[in-house]
Amino acid sequence: MRILLGLLLTASISAPALAACPPLLDHTLPSLTDQATPLCQFEGKVLLVVNTASQCGYTPQYEGLEALYRRYREKGLVVLGFPANDFGGQEPGGNRDIAKFCEMNYGVSFPMFAKSGVSAGNANPLYATLAAKTGQRGDRSKKYAKYGSHNAPCTSRRPVTAGSTVSPSSAHVPAPARAT
Repeated sequence: MRILLGLLLTASISAPALAACPPLLDHTLPSLTDQATPLCQFEGKVLLVVNTASQCGYTPQYEGLEALYRRYREKGLVVLGFPANDFGGQEPGGNRDIAKFCEMNYGVSFPMFAKSGVSAGNANPLYATLAAKTGQRGDRSKKYAKYGSHNAPCTSRRPVTAGSTVSPSSAHVPAPARAT
């Protein structure tokens, strides 16, 4: 499975209780269990948004993502997983199959969303917003792109990018305790 460690990003600063949700997070998407999940609930958190696939060379990164999530979740890190079949058909299963695979093989406990598109022309609303914000359109030449900021939590006008081979344990991956 490919963890298309698609996107690193940090959510916006805490806003007043009655303020509108920031545009980046102003989406409600279905989870792997078909629960409507408003992304606004993650406002003020450091987010690591990752597109995944269960039948590729990057699949073992689930282990590192879970370790990162468990280590830093109490400090405000949230890993958001987005299974996608956009790159070579490497996520052929349905949502139930994906959930079972993630739990049985990697003990994934971070939020996972329903299988959706992440590449240009097929992107779910979050990925479309991220592509517009970063100028990265999710085409095949950018299929393992990562986006993020080491400021935690903050709003990044143009997140930094890192390559697909960057391990979740790398200092290049934002986490609250090591953010600078």
